[in-house]
Amino acid sequence: MKKMLLVVSGAFLMLTTSIAVTHAVTPAGHITVNDADWMKSKTGTWAGLKDGKTYWYKLDKNAQLWWSTDGKKWAAVEGGMWADKDGKWLKIGEGKLWWTADGGKNFSEVPEWKWEGPKGEWYKFDAKWTLWVNSK
Repeated sequence: MKKMLLVVSGAFLMLTTSIAVTHAVTPAGHITVNDADWMKSKTGTWAGLKDGKTYWYKLDKNAQLWWSTDGKKWAAVEGGMWADKDGKWLKIGEGKLWWTADGGKNFSEVPEWKWEGPKGEWYKFDAKWTLWVNSK
């Protein structure tokens, strides 16, 4: 009986924590993107802005982040972060996609691993870190 109560209590705690985290990180006015419109990225790259300049980003096979200003010369991103359209910084860590809106003090998992690029396009990663794009 004690084991059963412990298991049920643990499951309830995980469920309530998961719900609280989901509600805490979902941005107000979140736009739903139609799943049918997603296409696997042909280049594996996505756009981001830094100091008003467009950078291109990509992941290598170890999920390490690289960037380029011209799409030809690539360099590893120190700190491994890029910004979305709203200025939230994103990074990969512990096998998940995280973001922060307070300069890196607090991170939350990105819902559905989706973010909006600087020109209104949407990006997401799947569980294998394959990049998907939705520009509608």
